[in-house]
Amino acid sequence: MVSKESRTIVREKKHKRIRNRFSGTAERPRLAVFRSNNHMYAQIIDDDAQNTLVSASTLQKEVKAELEKTNNVEAAAYLGKVIAERALEKGIKEVVFDRGGFIYQGKVKALADAAREAGLDF
Repeated sequence: MVSKESRTIVREKKHKRIRNRFSGTAERPRLAVFRSNNHMYAQIIDDDAQNTLVSASTLQKEVKAELEKTNNVEAAAYLGKVIAERALEKGIKEVVFDRGGFIYQGKVKALADAAREAGLDF
């Protein structure tokens, strides 16, 4: 009988392969995305200094207050806009997008598109 690996293990393996190809620098930090069943999280990370520069999630009060639900495409798009605005306030214009092993569709794509529209380059 063939047994399948869990989706979490497959995603983590994909993420490790993706992370071998690039990392965030001071000039071009990494926009890392994580989504759970209930929330989404986005961080802009400088891997050289091992420092999180900007973060946003649907758990934060000011973000959650604007949303009806925290686990849909609209919430992801709003989170992309918020993370881009916070990054631009800190002077970050260019990032490397790290999808975290998730498939680039739905919520992950909505977050990326909203961040691009709000002014981030990647």
